[in-house]
Formats: sequence, C-alpha cells, structure tokens
Amino acid sequence: MDARSDHGPQTWETAHASVVSVLPTWPGYEKPGFGAPSGVAPEGSGVVIGLDARDESRWILTAAHVVNRATEIVIKPSDRLSQPAKVVWLDEDSDVALLEVREALPALTLAKQSTLSGEHVCALGNPFGLGVSMSCGVIAGPNRQGIGLNRIEDFIQTDAAINPGSSGGALVNAKGQLIGMIAAIFTKDADIDAGVNFAVSVDLLIDRVQRFQTR
Repeated sequence: MDARSDHGPQTWETAHASVVSVLPTWPGYEKPGFGAPSGVAPEGSGVVIGLDARDESRWILTAAHVVNRATEIVIKPSDRLSQPAKVVWLDEDSDVALLEVREALPALTLAKQSTLSGEHVCALGNPFGLGVSMSCGVIAGPNRQGIGLNRIEDFIQTDAAINPGSSGGALVNAKGQLIGMIAAIFTKDADIDAGVNFAVSVDLLIDRVQRFQTR
C-alpha cells in the first residue's frame, strides 16, 4: 500500500497551520546576500504546541541547533504574517528549544497512543527554505537510542523525506497529531536524504517541556 493512501488533504488541513518556518539571524549573516539567499542564517522549522488545553498557543517547539546562535528570530506561518520570536528555553542535550511569539497560532494536538513500525506518517517542515511542505512515509523504527546525535535520545526513525530546513518541524500520524519533532538526516553525504531520518519522540518532547514548566 502506498503511504500516501493514508494521508492527503485532510492531514495537511489538520496540521499545516501549526507548522512554521523559523528564520534566525546568526552572527556573520547580517548582510543581505551573505550565506543564505535571504541574508539570514540557514532556515529551520517549528511546531506550535499548547501548554494547556487551549486551541491556540504562543509556544513553538524547534530544534536547538536552529536557534542556539541566533541574535534575532522571525517565524513565518504558511498562511499568516511573519512575527518575531524569542527563545525562552533551550536544551542542547536533547536538541529541543522553545520559542515564544506575541500572537497565538493554532496548536497541534499531541498524539497519546504509541507509535508502531510500519505506521504511516507525514513530515511537515520548511525544506530548503521553500516554505511549509509535507512529505509522507512510514515509521521504520520507534524508540531509537544510542544514535550518537544527542546526549539524551529517543528518536522515531522514518523514511518520510526530510531535508535541510526541516529541522524542528512536525512528524504527524494519519490524524494529523504530533508524534515527533524532526531532528536529523542520517547520511554520509551532506544535504542528501538517504531515507534514514529521525524525529525526537513526543514522549521526550513532553518530558523536556515539563522540565521547563517546573523549573
């Protein structure tokens, strides 16, 4: 069965408004045209999550490596205006960061059920700075640890297409619920997606966010 048969317009409609492009400015990228085409540092992605039961939120999860050197951050939803964001918490051990924005955005529902190998999933992010896009695949393996990417690891491995710029984006199930945050491409050749990709599991994301809430 084609992975796309379990996903389509409904998955996109459910999830895309909660995924944003993250546009950081890093030292050395201040001049337009230097480095990235837009004059900012290489772009990333983020996913709006609710820290309470509300449908909208001002909190955005992203990968720590996307924003850990940023002097300024702007986020761009797919169908709303850009707005500034600030880092309120960053955990390099798990490569997770939390941003805050002024205007609330639709929050993505967190999946409560366990993920299974072979389950159909979709990755939403900002590949190559093209804007929020979606690709689909399957879970190759849940609960991957000992990969050597982060000190604290609980990854979901997937073959859904992930490329530079997607880091910090959402991995969702067929219902459009968040099951992971896009983290890394596993490849020996830079910028080439070999179909071995990793997302930080929603369980680890919840654990890290709860640490932020109770600090």
